[in-house]
Amino acid sequence: MKKTPAEIQQIARWIAAADLGLLVLSTPDEVIRLGRDGPSGEPSAERAAGPSGAAVRAASVGVFLLRHPGRTVPLPGAGERVAAGQPIGLLQIGPLLLPVAAPGDGEVIGVRAPDGVAVGFGAALFDFQAL
Repeated sequence: MKKTPAEIQQIARWIAAADLGLLVLSTPDEVIRLGRDGPSGEPSAERAAGPSGAAVRAASVGVFLLRHPGRTVPLPGAGERVAAGQPIGLLQIGPLLLPVAAPGDGEVIGVRAPDGVAVGFGAALFDFQAL
């Protein structure tokens, strides 16, 4: 069930009162990221579409890669169809490579983060369209 703006504002107030930095609320209809921005620590909200038009986000901090460093073949890119769970990117955390998997059968619509750039938890990496 989608949250109303008033519900989102209330949740943001709870986060601020609890001194939390980030909350990611996922429902079948949407993903809402609530966090604090800027030096004032004011609450902010970002809403992403549900499964039919979702942003694929980083599950951890790391360096975002569009190609495995030990392979010559790139991972699927924008405009390519992919299967659920198929790696579409990588997060490098020291020597560890964590796959960024397609959330379902669908198409990678676009790449939001540049290759080789450090990203934070929850950063939007891809735009994904479920089929």
